[in-house]
Amino acid sequence: MPTEQEKINILVVEDEAIVAMDLAQGLERDGYAVAGIADCAEEALQIFGQQPIDIVLMDIHIAGKKDGIETAAELMRVRRVPLIYLTAFTDAGTIEKAKHTYPSAYLAKPYHLTNVRIAIELAISNFAVARQPGGGKVVPLESHGTQGAVEPADKEAILQMNDCIFVKSNYAFVKIRLPDILYLAAENNHVRLATADRQLLLRMSLGLLLEKIDFKPLVRIHRSFAVNMNAIQSFTDQEVTINKTPLPIGRSYKEEFLKNFDFR
Repeated sequence: MPTEQEKINILVVEDEAIVAMDLAQGLERDGYAVAGIADCAEEALQIFGQQPIDIVLMDIHIAGKKDGIETAAELMRVRRVPLIYLTAFTDAGTIEKAKHTYPSAYLAKPYHLTNVRIAIELAISNFAVARQPGGGKVVPLESHGTQGAVEPADKEAILQMNDCIFVKSNYAFVKIRLPDILYLAAENNHVRLATADRQLLLRMSLGLLLEKIDFKPLVRIHRSFAVNMNAIQSFTDQEVTINKTPLPIGRSYKEEFLKNFDFR
């Protein structure tokens, strides 16, 4: 199971308390984190400003003077994130108005949780692609088996959005902040992605992963290793140490590695 920090944070804006609670419980069972539930524009804006929201589920008919579409427009002016409408309003006028906020999905009530889950996955995927020139940040992964404490990634895509990547794990995407990556280690046709509290095995080459992830502190030091320069505890001419783990520096990578330091 993903840690609290790795879960995708969802803001639910819904003025029917029972519907909101039922949706929140279903999402949390699927491994998502409901960062807040709001029933009006003011409350939604407050939560959105205080929490690292990754996706918004918005009802159109909510309490207060502003409806869900107006509220969504205000949220998107603060920071663009994937937006999904959940509403009983399916008339042409409402849908046309909603289009101007560029939602990722528009689900009619009563909804099924499976449809919401699918909409969330597609919203994250499409939003991540749209944010990258040419859609070049989506890398297919294949499912595989492994032993030990390493957690395999399912057959899905690795997605980058701002300073995070999203990797599919069970029913939900796991969010990993790029600064939290300690190192990458190539193992045959896999790459082991290590953070302080978890390891994921990705079925791809180290070179391809480095090509697709846009994070400058991630530097290759060996044909089989890349490290987060900000996570290095110590280094010598032959190895670096990260999280008490020694990693070798390849002879052909040493010069490029040392260029990252300002020797005085």
